[in-house]
Amino acid sequence: MPNKQKLKVVLYWHMHQPEYRDQRNGEYYLPWTYLHAIKDYVDMAAHLEAVPEARAVINFVPTLLEQIDDYAQQVQHFLHNTGSIKDPLLTALAEPVLVSATDHRLRLIKECLRANRQHMIDRFPAYAQLATIADWLLNHPEAMVYTSEQFFFDLLMWYHLSWMGETVRRSDPRVKRLLEQQSTYSLHDRHELLGIIGELLSTLIGRYRTLAERNQVELSVTPYAHPIMPLLLDIQSAREAIPDVTLPSLQTYPGGDERVRWHLTHGLEVFKHYFGYLPRGCWPSEGSLSESTLQLLDEYSFDWTASGESVLRNSLHKPAENNDLCGTESVHHAYRLHDTKTTIFFRDDGLSDLIGFTYADWKADDAVANLVHHLENIAAACKDQPDSMASIILDGENAWEYYPENGYYFLRALYERLSTHPDLELTTFSDCLDANITPTELPHLVAGSWVYGTLSTWIGDTDKNTGWNMLGDAKQAFDRVLASGKLDTERQAQAEHQLAICEGSDWFWWFGDYNSAESVECFEYLYRSHLANLYHLLGEAPPSYLSQVFSHGSGQPAMGGTMRPGQATD
Repeated sequence: MPNKQKLKVVLYWHMHQPEYRDQRNGEYYLPWTYLHAIKDYVDMAAHLEAVPEARAVINFVPTLLEQIDDYAQQVQHFLHNTGSIKDPLLTALAEPVLVSATDHRLRLIKECLRANRQHMIDRFPAYAQLATIADWLLNHPEAMVYTSEQFFFDLLMWYHLSWMGETVRRSDPRVKRLLEQQSTYSLHDRHELLGIIGELLSTLIGRYRTLAERNQVELSVTPYAHPIMPLLLDIQSAREAIPDVTLPSLQTYPGGDERVRWHLTHGLEVFKHYFGYLPRGCWPSEGSLSESTLQLLDEYSFDWTASGESVLRNSLHKPAENNDLCGTESVHHAYRLHDTKTTIFFRDDGLSDLIGFTYADWKADDAVANLVHHLENIAAACKDQPDSMASIILDGENAWEYYPENGYYFLRALYERLSTHPDLELTTFSDCLDANITPTELPHLVAGSWVYGTLSTWIGDTDKNTGWNMLGDAKQAFDRVLASGKLDTERQAQAEHQLAICEGSDWFWWFGDYNSAESVECFEYLYRSHLANLYHLLGEAPPSYLSQVFSHGSGQPAMGGTMRPGQATD
């Protein structure tokens, strides 16, 4: 009998953090880049290294790669007494003396509680005890005068130990010893932990490069600062999925085509700098595609791209309740838009959202068994269709703090089960193309993203539209100053880079009262700061409205708002 056709399965992890640095002084406003690096990016590499038969596709945003590299260099320079660390939280861990001001120490306490209480704080009794004291101090700040520096140093140590990758906690004897010590950490202990953090940061990108060189991982790229390309190209494209959407007064983003090309060109340059070659695939920021976006990706010779299942459904006018697993219009096929060569793979929203939102509360073996069962059903339905495949696509960092042990048991079981399953083949998008799968022709593509199949997460409500109007004003100032010729080459390059940061998607994601107040406050402040920096580089006075908060949060979204399901739920 001929060999049974296996269902191709692609696990696609998107690694993404926006630009947290102030471009004027290089200081970091939020620590999420290095914290996710030592926890989630390190763990993902380790799980793949531990199961050599496993395959995956990994996407890195170029601004994330640059920040990881910057952190690694800063830590190494500090440890060799040749430079300083420009992240307040890492500085507090590293410096021998703690700033004594009460407001500084209160802020430090708040920062050291920014972790999942169940899985990252309460898991460690010593950290949980410190957190209880910290909670009380936040409600009784007048008692700060009675707290010793040792309390803060222990709190800083436990915060970073809790953000350490689970694979590191299990394998590094230095980390094991620091965990067992529990309290009274010395300056030497703190520098030892900083050194471990530096090692993890310095070797991280190289580990993924090695995984790619041995063809266990395919690496892909995102436009430089993670912009929503369809909106830069045509703000009106938001109407394709939501015809009655309320758009900003900015009707067209000035020079949008040129700006998208800048992000694509510079994104590829950064990717090649760190990995030594050009990628075949592009994850368009948030899976946001439109016909004009796809045509540009085709022009840049990308072999493949990917988006959300709802984008396919909208393009085919197919209702969400239609769950045909392997029909001619199924999400389990590759597609190609007429007159383009770039193949589109669409996310299986159901499977991806199970990992992102459901399995965290399950036992790992039960969760993996459930996912495999779903894949087996797809494989059975597609047994006579050799071009079928399943794409599981989600954030590579944000789900795992909601899992026990940072998803250690789930991820290890997932890779082991899928890499040895008789009816499933873990593979990559490029290998699917090299296996000569035949894409289904897509007559039309409705602009949208992997979130609900629309662009509503980034445009359409009052706060998001205000953000776009601010960006439009800044771009017009940018164009005016460049046309005047008053900027030298270096200053112009700095302004172009700062503009790119302002064009990133993350600021608009967080605007809106359905997000948490703390998150909105942070990202709204960062956005206004980045815009103000752009005006500074242009030699222009910033508009007075940049001094005014324009978005407030009051919601309690799932996973803190860092992730959203692919399809809207009523």
